[in-house]
Amino acid sequence: MSSLVPPFTLETATRKVRLAEDGWNSRDPERVSLVYTPDSRWRNRAEFVNGRAEIVAFLTRKWAKELDYRLIKEIWAFTDDRIAVRFAYEWHDDSGNWFRSYGNENWEFDAAGLMQRRFACINDLPIRESERQYHWPLGRRPDDHPGLSELGL
Repeated sequence: MSSLVPPFTLETATRKVRLAEDGWNSRDPERVSLVYTPDSRWRNRAEFVNGRAEIVAFLTRKWAKELDYRLIKEIWAFTDDRIAVRFAYEWHDDSGNWFRSYGNENWEFDAAGLMQRRFACINDLPIRESERQYHWPLGRRPDDHPGLSELGL
């Protein structure tokens, strides 16, 4: 992963996005927190998160609520040390209500390739279970599973 540092190329930015997707699909808050700087700052919806300890607490709460979480991220744009992505994830609550959450993220990285700032805007769309499009086993999305553009999302 050491080669995935700024300045980004299309290849390295695209790889960084896929690694982020893989990490979040692990649903392991400790693992995910390690790709952020110790003092990383987030805005996620209306919540502000600062530092790895708060990231772990946030993700622990998130994945306790958003059950059977499956995520797809896609690169939107990039510059030397920033990447913009769009994403959609599917999940259900403890009552069995399914949702597809759509959003955009803006990321800024330090020289070591750790994310120091993350700004996320997210909207939740209630869906019927029959409308789900993400059916892979929990964990990493298989390489042959369509991405957002291929799914028309």
